[in-house]
Amino acid sequence: MRVYPEQLTQQLAKGLRQTYLLFGNEPLLKQECQLQIRQAAQQAGFDERHAFTIDAQLDWNQVLDCTQAMSLFSARQIIELEVPETGLNANQTKALQEVIATLHEDILLLMHGPRLNKKQEGTKWFKALLALGLYVPCNTPDARHLPRFVQARCQQLGLKPDHESVQMLAQWHEGNLLALAQSLQKLVLLYPDGALTVVRLEEALSRHNHYTPFQLVDAVLAGQAKRSQRVLRQLEGEGVEAVILLRTLQRELTQLYKMQELGSKGTPLNRIFEQFRVWQSRRDIYTAALHRLPLRTLVRLLQQLAMLEVKVKTDFDTQPWPALAALCAEMCGIAPHVRALRPGM
Repeated sequence: MRVYPEQLTQQLAKGLRQTYLLFGNEPLLKQECQLQIRQAAQQAGFDERHAFTIDAQLDWNQVLDCTQAMSLFSARQIIELEVPETGLNANQTKALQEVIATLHEDILLLMHGPRLNKKQEGTKWFKALLALGLYVPCNTPDARHLPRFVQARCQQLGLKPDHESVQMLAQWHEGNLLALAQSLQKLVLLYPDGALTVVRLEEALSRHNHYTPFQLVDAVLAGQAKRSQRVLRQLEGEGVEAVILLRTLQRELTQLYKMQELGSKGTPLNRIFEQFRVWQSRRDIYTAALHRLPLRTLVRLLQQLAMLEVKVKTDFDTQPWPALAALCAEMCGIAPHVRALRPGM
């Protein structure tokens, strides 16, 4: 059964499951879910906890020894297994299946690791564990869903933000939920009445947002001009190398070019997405980009990007950020002459 982090408390109140799968890219949510499960397990008599990291040095016999401690005087145990960023290889999968076969009512297995893709969710080991418990995806809310996440967090803490405050909190903490949690705790202490306004936020907090190159890609694919410029400025401020962004954008533009070529030959869009392994959740933004960026535009953008990359690599005094901002704006569908009239865009 799949549940989301905000539903975990309700599920734990109904009783413990034998297995819990916490996978995702958000450390704060995984940490909070782990704590909730440990506390609930402790209250149910699981007094021992054994934590293992799955790597080449792991002795799986130690894990099996924990599952086979079944004497009358043995404590109920929590076994935690951390899956590496690279996932599980064939030998690790085989060893894990042996562990699954030895689970019993005095063992609670908690597995956690990076975000899983559809293929990983379809593996035998994952399905076997899912049949015994809960899968809790712990992923960072995207920009669209973050305000709702902020609102729910405020409600839990007794804070009463107005609409503008919710939007500001989301924007200031995007990509950094740990800083959001800390900011909300600070606001609880500063304002006992719980009322949050933009003025109060500006007095009490500073920006803690953190972006990655992939969020820049999502913004330009979706045609979000203002957001792409905001993300780009933040990446510049954080000292991200311009070459990294150039290569990231080049990869996306090249893929869009190949997609457009296939489309011009009559290949259906769904088949194109399957060929390039575009997740269902991302197909909308790719569709928008393909409608907005015809082949001739993609060729021009790739040429501009190539010239900018050469300049960055040969002239160390060049400042690539204005040109990068212009490139991102064009990817969002803003024509060069429009940018000239509206430099603040």
